[in-house]
Amino acid sequence: MPVAPSIRPLAPTDQADWRRLWDGYNAFYGRAGATALPEAITAATWARLFDPAEPVHALVADQAGRVVGLAHYLYHRSTTRLNDVCYLQDLFTDETCRGRGIGRRLIDAVYTAARAAGSSRVYWQTQLTNTPGRALYDQVAEHRGFIVYAHEL
Repeated sequence: MPVAPSIRPLAPTDQADWRRLWDGYNAFYGRAGATALPEAITAATWARLFDPAEPVHALVADQAGRVVGLAHYLYHRSTTRLNDVCYLQDLFTDETCRGRGIGRRLIDAVYTAARAAGSSRVYWQTQLTNTPGRALYDQVAEHRGFIVYAHEL
């Protein structure tokens, strides 16, 4: 059994591994090939992850020097709370490493970071059809029945 990966902040030297996982994450949600995100969005996302003025943060799971999981999260105001809340925007693990608790460890690390930042809530969304992800999410959080609507501008 391999040693459990360490969870740590994303580093500039992780770019190749991050990109591999980022592309896999986007493909999972149908953003690949003709529907892939424009390269400018990926480049801006990478830059934002290292800009201290940005509210976006990243953690990775590091297995013997190879990044095998990522979590992107951000803080924002809420009209129903005094403190910022934390939105776990992206969570993805390498397909070859699934089922080893990496997603759970990344979520726990986001919980820890959010607590340290003074947030009182972490939340996220996923597709209804993400059965493996939802099996984990049902163990670590409460589904409150909300449905997400979006309108592209």
